[in-house]
This record gives sequence, C-alpha cells and structure tokens, in this order.
Amino acid sequence: MTRLRVLILFLVLGALAAYPGWRALHGTAVPHAEASAEVPQTVADFVVTPERWQSTLKAFGQVRAVQGADLSSQVAGIVDEIDFQSGQEVKAGAVLLRLRLYDDTAKLAQLNALVALWTANMARDQKQFDVQAISRATLDLDLANLRNYQAQAQAQAQAMDEKIVRAPFAGKLGIRQVDLGQYLPPGTAVTSLQALDPIYVDFNVSQQQIGEIVPGHVVQVAVDTWPGRVFEATVQASDSRIDPQSRMVTVRASLPNKDHALLPGMFAIVHLDLGRPATVLAIPQAAISFNPYGNFVYVLTKRPDRKDGYVATSRVVVTGEARDSRVVVTSGLQAGELVVGAGQLKLRNGASVVIDNTVRPDAPSPADPVNE
Repeated sequence: MTRLRVLILFLVLGALAAYPGWRALHGTAVPHAEASAEVPQTVADFVVTPERWQSTLKAFGQVRAVQGADLSSQVAGIVDEIDFQSGQEVKAGAVLLRLRLYDDTAKLAQLNALVALWTANMARDQKQFDVQAISRATLDLDLANLRNYQAQAQAQAQAMDEKIVRAPFAGKLGIRQVDLGQYLPPGTAVTSLQALDPIYVDFNVSQQQIGEIVPGHVVQVAVDTWPGRVFEATVQASDSRIDPQSRMVTVRASLPNKDHALLPGMFAIVHLDLGRPATVLAIPQAAISFNPYGNFVYVLTKRPDRKDGYVATSRVVVTGEARDSRVVVTSGLQAGELVVGAGQLKLRNGASVVIDNTVRPDAPSPADPVNE
C-alpha cells in the first residue's frame, strides 16, 4: 500500500508540472469577456510574407599558402652573412644566408688543380697510346685518377653550396630567426617563406554535403580580421577520403590575394550557395519560442470588441534553415498571418495584446537623431 501511495503521488505531481506547457500549446483561447478584463500586453508584430531565399552552406576553414616552408640550413656552421630583411619579398633562388666556409675554398682550389693536372696527363697519355708508346692499362689508370679528382671537386663544391640558404620559390619572408656569428645546428629554422598570391582556403563539410560541391563552384570567404569584407574563392578540389572520426571531408578553394590581406593560418568562415533560390516563408528568429513540446509562435487575431486589440494564440511550427536573424518556417504558418515579433516572453495562450512596433529591438529610439 505504501508503494502504491508513493506512485500515485508522483503521477499527480507530474501531471501538475506538465499542465502549464500543455495548456500553452493546446489550451483554448480565453473568452473575449475574460480577456477584456485583463491588462493587454504590448508586443511588436510581423507580417508573414513570401520571400526569395537562397540556401547556403556555412563551413569553417583555414587559410593556407599555395607554397609555404620554414627555411633552414642542411649543415651545421657559423652564420657569416645574412642577405635578407624580415618581411621582404624575394624571388626564387635568391640567396638568404651563408655559413662560414673556413678552408672549403682552398680545398676546392686544390682539387680543381689536381683535375687540371690529370686532364693534361690524360691528353699526353692519349697521344702516346695512339702511337703505342704506353699500354692500355696506363691510360685507364690515368683516366680513373682524373675521374676520381673530378668527383672529389664536385663533392666539395656541393658541400660548399649546402652552406648557402636560398629561397626555393618566390614569396614573402617572415621574421628573421638568426643573427650574425650564431652557430646553427642542421635543421635550425632561419625564417619562413610563404607564397601569398594566390592563396588557398581549406574548409570541412560533412559527407552528406560533398555532393553539392564541385570544382569551379564560387564560395564567399570572410575572416574576422576584415569585418564586412567578402572574398570570392573558386573550389579546386576535395580530398580523396573522408575522416572516419568526424565524417567530414576537406575542400580546397583558391582566390587571388594581391594585397596580401589573407595570411596562412587565418580562421575563415565559408558560405556556399546551394541550389537555386526558392520562395519561402521566413520570420525573425526572435519570434520563435521553445518549450518541451516543440517550437511555437504566437499568432495574432483581431478582437471584435476592441479596435486596436488582438488575441495571441500559440501555434506549433516546423522550422528549417536559419541565417543571420531569420529562420525559414516550413509548416504551421500561412502568408499574410500576423505573428508576435517581440514581447512574447510575457504572453500566454489567449492573452490580450496591443501592437506597438516601437518595442521592436531593431526599432530606432525616440532619442536617436534623425539622419537627413
């Protein structure tokens, strides 16, 4: 019996807690006689009208250089010469830094001298071999010595060249990370080099949306560094695989960047138009109210007993795509109906209201100056 009483008590309390929400959606409007006795609430209205709507895909991505690298020396050494400035524009192959050569130049000269000597010996021996004055073995030995010194000279020249850091491509240099006289271990970053025009924007879309994106599609790119400025990029390609963890695929778009307004690593917001514009019913997002039973709006109907009076009736709606401050209503409203756009937080189903659009959040304040 005790368990039964506790169960009945919980059922009664649950019914009492759920009643207000059920009444808000399914309750009947208060009779006009009762509504006339209460103080009308002031709200702003919005007329539901058809409008052209372009469905868009919003994605988040990152700006990436077409070519970018952190430049470093392949070998260790002392910085002997720095031939660039931070932020400088350079061409491909430009010399940026040289390490101290020590006796490398002398070694190369010594090897070049040996190459010249054995080249002369080889020429004399070839003449003697032609008249059969020396054996073929002697000629082959001279040729081997010549090729050996030629290879050593080439290796020495290559070792000296590795002490020079050059720009592998044209672009803009970053901040200089080294100083004259500094010892550089192999692989130590000297500076960064980024090719900034054109530039890439990589963004992620879900696997359901990848079919909407094809190469050549134009997308709009925005970054918070430049508020109000929109960059147009062209889709180049999408990744050949989908991330098994996020089920997202990376898409790459390219755009011109002559003024270098976009830099690698910037966070970007990408908007992509999907399909053709359609006629829809869209209302302000502020007009939508929420409760455990779903989304609803307050629809206004004229009161016959008051010239300026209306009755607010809650109605369940189904919403679709949202953008900025507006949302598409796919079910629940018809064109020409009047809905509450602001002030609905103080309403209940069947409440008496009057319309005053000066309470709309975007309405100008009476104290604001008038632009002429």
